[in-house]
Amino acid sequence: MDAPRALVADPDFRRDVLAGLAAPIRAIPARWFYDRRGSELFEAITRLPEYYLTRTETTLLERRCPDVAGITGPGHAVVEFGSGASVKTRILLAAAEPAAYVPIDISGDFLRDAAASLAEDFPALPVHPIEADFTRPIDLPAELQALPKLGFFPGSTIGNLVPATGVDLLRAMRRTLGTGAWLFIGFDRVKSADELLRAYDDDSGVTAQFNLNLLHRINRELGGDIPVDAFRHRVLWNERLSRIEMHLEAAHDVEFDVAGTRFAMRAGETIHTENSHKYGERDARLLLLAGGWTPAEEWADDEARFALVLARAAPERSAP
Repeated sequence: MDAPRALVADPDFRRDVLAGLAAPIRAIPARWFYDRRGSELFEAITRLPEYYLTRTETTLLERRCPDVAGITGPGHAVVEFGSGASVKTRILLAAAEPAAYVPIDISGDFLRDAAASLAEDFPALPVHPIEADFTRPIDLPAELQALPKLGFFPGSTIGNLVPATGVDLLRAMRRTLGTGAWLFIGFDRVKSADELLRAYDDDSGVTAQFNLNLLHRINRELGGDIPVDAFRHRVLWNERLSRIEMHLEAAHDVEFDVAGTRFAMRAGETIHTENSHKYGERDARLLLLAGGWTPAEEWADDEARFALVLARAAPERSAP
């Protein structure tokens, strides 16, 4: 049988996969989950009964977006980092009276479909989708340069990054949005390990499909022959690092090729695919300050399970 034929792959995807599979502790960055299928599966995850994050944050957004609008004022360019289906964005846009909306996402097809749907709901609002890796500074459209900026980063996506990388991301956002901009960001709080594990290992297996889809993408785009059914979804709570970890675990010894390179894994070895850090109240504020954002307001749900923070990129100071 002929080997699978690779599509024209993103060179960064190829580099990260090959380096991650060859590393002593195998790991692939979570941003590569989000091809079209991965984005669709993630949207399905947000509707699962076990996945408390979306329900809790949506209720909090409905309650607090008018407060955000009152603090920041109208006429901003709302810039959403990792926009996905832009479902929660509609709550903010309805309250904030923006002058433009800029969704940024790495999954181009999914981004354009979501932007078109949102433009139908807000026909008078200019929408400027940008296909890009938002972990790096991004040049916004020239016609938006003079507008004040309101960054939006919901879903506790910041928790997918280790703290040092999270700080780098916040600094990149600051460079994208500029001094004086606002950032409205979500943080998932620490809670019981049982509740967290259920949220990332649902009974219907959707999160497992999401995790395993990364292997299908590698096979399709990098000419791999990974036997996907030789791997299983594994989730654990790392108390010391305050994070949920997702892995792909080899169920038995396995060998495979990716982009012409041969790999072997023994039963029980894993590929680390995602972290989801959980932050205490002070932890979140310190992370924002390290990234160049000064917290202005913070709101949590009644059970303190999730928090929304509004922060501002104040002028940088070298001393108190």
